[in-house]
Amino acid sequence: MPNNPPSGLGHVPVAVYACAPTSDAVREAEERGRHYAGARLWRVAGAWSDFDPALPLAERPGWQAATSALSAGMIRGIVVSTPTQVATDTAQFASLGVLIRERGGFLADASGTSPTRRTPGQRGRRRDIADAASGWSSKDDTSEEGTS
Repeated sequence: MPNNPPSGLGHVPVAVYACAPTSDAVREAEERGRHYAGARLWRVAGAWSDFDPALPLAERPGWQAATSALSAGMIRGIVVSTPTQVATDTAQFASLGVLIRERGGFLADASGTSPTRRTPGQRGRRRDIADAASGWSSKDDTSEEGTS
Protein backbone atom coordinates (compact mmCIF):
# COMPACT_ATOMS: atom_id res chain seq x y z
CA MET A 1 0.00 0.00 0.00
CA PRO A 2 1.41 3.45 -0.86
CA ASN A 3 2.38 5.79 1.95
CA ASN A 4 1.01 8.87 0.20
CA PRO A 5 -2.55 9.73 -0.75
CA PRO A 6 -3.28 9.32 -4.43
CA SER A 7 -2.65 12.52 -6.32
CA GLY A 8 -5.25 11.85 -8.97
CA LEU A 9 -8.68 10.40 -9.30
CA GLY A 10 -9.39 6.78 -8.67
CA HIS A 11 -11.50 4.22 -6.88
CA VAL A 12 -9.64 4.40 -3.58
CA PRO A 13 -11.55 2.92 -0.63
CA VAL A 14 -11.84 5.40 2.22
CA ALA A 15 -13.68 5.84 5.50
CA VAL A 16 -15.55 8.97 6.47
CA TYR A 17 -15.20 9.83 10.15
CA ALA A 18 -17.26 12.41 12.04
CA CYS A 19 -17.43 13.45 15.67
CA ALA A 20 -19.89 16.02 16.96
CA PRO A 21 -22.26 16.33 19.92
CA THR A 22 -25.50 16.22 17.89
CA SER A 23 -26.78 13.86 15.25
CA ASP A 24 -27.46 16.78 12.88
CA ALA A 25 -23.84 17.95 13.15
CA VAL A 26 -22.57 14.40 12.63
CA ARG A 27 -24.81 13.98 9.59
CA GLU A 28 -23.57 17.27 8.11
CA ALA A 29 -19.92 16.34 8.73
CA GLU A 30 -20.43 12.92 7.19
CA GLU A 31 -22.15 14.44 4.16
CA ARG A 32 -19.23 16.83 3.63
CA GLY A 33 -16.76 13.94 3.89
CA ARG A 34 -18.75 11.83 1.44
CA HIS A 35 -18.96 14.73 -1.00
CA TYR A 36 -15.21 15.33 -0.76
CA ALA A 37 -14.51 11.65 -1.40
CA GLY A 38 -17.04 11.45 -4.23
CA ALA A 39 -15.53 14.45 -6.00
CA ARG A 40 -12.24 12.51 -6.13
CA LEU A 41 -13.96 9.27 -7.18
CA TRP A 42 -12.90 7.66 -3.92
CA ARG A 43 -15.21 4.87 -2.81
CA VAL A 44 -16.62 5.33 0.69
CA ALA A 45 -16.25 1.87 2.18
CA GLY A 46 -17.66 2.92 5.54
CA ALA A 47 -18.68 5.84 7.69
CA TRP A 48 -18.10 5.93 11.41
CA SER A 49 -19.04 8.55 13.95
CA ASP A 50 -18.86 9.44 17.60
CA PHE A 51 -20.98 11.85 19.64
CA ASP A 52 -18.52 12.87 22.36
CA PRO A 53 -15.73 15.16 21.11
CA ALA A 54 -14.44 15.44 24.70
CA LEU A 55 -13.36 11.78 24.67
CA PRO A 56 -9.72 11.18 23.76
CA LEU A 57 -9.43 9.98 20.17
CA ALA A 58 -8.13 6.55 21.20
CA GLU A 59 -11.26 5.97 23.32
CA ARG A 60 -13.80 6.76 20.61
CA PRO A 61 -15.46 3.60 19.25
CA GLY A 62 -16.07 5.10 15.80
CA TRP A 63 -12.44 6.18 15.43
CA GLN A 64 -11.27 2.75 16.62
CA ALA A 65 -13.45 1.10 13.97
CA ALA A 66 -12.09 3.38 11.20
CA THR A 67 -8.46 2.75 12.17
CA SER A 68 -9.15 -1.00 12.44
CA ALA A 69 -10.50 -0.93 8.88
CA LEU A 70 -7.28 0.83 7.83
CA SER A 71 -5.12 -1.77 9.59
CA ALA A 72 -7.11 -4.59 8.00
CA GLY A 73 -6.59 -3.11 4.53
CA MET A 74 -10.30 -2.45 3.95
CA ILE A 75 -9.62 1.25 3.41
CA ARG A 76 -6.62 3.32 2.35
CA GLY A 77 -7.60 6.65 3.87
CA ILE A 78 -9.76 8.45 6.39
CA VAL A 79 -11.67 11.61 5.43
CA VAL A 80 -12.75 14.09 8.11
CA SER A 81 -14.86 17.18 7.50
CA THR A 82 -12.55 19.37 9.60
CA PRO A 83 -9.31 18.76 11.50
CA THR A 84 -11.12 19.60 14.76
CA GLN A 85 -13.01 16.30 14.41
CA VAL A 86 -9.81 14.48 15.38
CA ALA A 87 -7.31 17.05 16.68
CA THR A 88 -7.13 20.15 18.85
CA ASP A 89 -4.74 22.06 16.56
CA THR A 90 -2.94 21.83 13.22
CA ALA A 91 0.23 20.36 14.76
CA GLN A 92 -1.74 17.51 16.32
CA PHE A 93 -3.60 16.95 13.04
CA ALA A 94 -0.28 16.79 11.16
CA SER A 95 1.10 14.30 13.71
CA LEU A 96 -1.99 12.15 13.32
CA GLY A 97 -1.50 12.24 9.55
CA VAL A 98 2.06 10.98 10.01
CA LEU A 99 0.88 8.11 12.21
CA ILE A 100 -1.73 7.10 9.65
CA ARG A 101 0.85 7.27 6.82
CA GLU A 102 3.09 4.98 8.85
CA ARG A 103 0.22 2.49 8.83
CA GLY A 104 0.03 2.73 5.04
CA GLY A 105 -2.84 5.16 4.73
CA PHE A 106 -3.67 8.85 4.54
CA LEU A 107 -5.77 11.38 6.40
CA ALA A 108 -7.76 13.89 4.32
CA ASP A 109 -9.30 17.15 5.51
CA ALA A 110 -12.48 18.07 3.64
CA SER A 111 -12.76 21.59 5.07
CA GLY A 112 -12.15 24.62 2.94
CA THR A 113 -13.43 22.94 -0.17
CA SER A 114 -16.39 24.38 -1.96
CA PRO A 115 -18.93 21.87 -3.17
CA THR A 116 -18.37 20.73 -6.72
CA ARG A 117 -21.41 21.58 -8.77
CA ARG A 118 -22.18 19.10 -11.50
CA THR A 119 -24.88 19.25 -14.07
CA PRO A 120 -26.81 16.19 -15.23
CA GLY A 121 -24.78 14.31 -17.82
CA GLN A 122 -21.60 16.32 -17.20
CA ARG A 123 -19.45 13.26 -16.53
CA GLY A 124 -20.62 11.63 -19.78
CA ARG A 125 -19.94 14.78 -21.80
CA ARG A 126 -16.45 15.04 -20.34
CA ARG A 127 -15.79 11.39 -21.22
CA ASP A 128 -17.00 12.04 -24.79
CA ILE A 129 -14.68 15.05 -25.10
CA ALA A 130 -11.72 13.03 -23.80
CA ASP A 131 -12.56 10.16 -26.17
CA ALA A 132 -12.80 12.55 -29.12
CA ALA A 133 -9.50 14.17 -28.20
CA SER A 134 -7.81 10.78 -28.10
CA GLY A 135 -9.27 9.80 -31.48
CA TRP A 136 -11.47 7.09 -30.02
CA SER A 137 -15.19 7.22 -29.38
CA SER A 138 -17.70 4.70 -28.17
CA LYS A 139 -20.48 6.46 -30.11
CA ASP A 140 -21.17 6.05 -33.81
CA ASP A 141 -19.69 8.87 -35.82
CA THR A 142 -22.44 10.49 -37.85
CA SER A 143 -20.43 13.40 -39.11
CA GLU A 144 -21.45 14.84 -42.43
CA GLU A 145 -19.05 14.77 -45.32
CA GLY A 146 -18.61 18.19 -46.83
CA THR A 147 -20.42 18.62 -50.16
CA SER A 148 -20.32 21.65 -52.37
